[in-house]
Amino acid sequence: MGKNYYTYILSNKRNTVLYVGVSDDLVKRVWQHKNKAVKGFTEKYNVDKLVYYEIFENPEEAIKREKQLKGGSRNDKVALINKMNPEWKDLYAGLMW
Repeated sequence: MGKNYYTYILSNKRNTVLYVGVSDDLVKRVWQHKNKAVKGFTEKYNVDKLVYYEIFENPEEAIKREKQLKGGSRNDKVALINKMNPEWKDLYAGLMW
């Protein structure tokens, strides 16, 4: 079994801000966002709720998808989230089971 890579979308409590990122350890990375260990945009805007993610087998594909999502409109991101997670629940707890 190989290593996985993740493209993910975080939001804030009121779902007004979206952040797209990529990681090879999604649990650790979201934990860092939740605990404000990551300085910058997500800390400033309290973006720490995992609302969407995709899994890839190689880093190039995950990075390519991250760039695609970042280049897309907010409406495109919202549509993806609504399809996978219509209630915009925090998916973080489900990652650890």
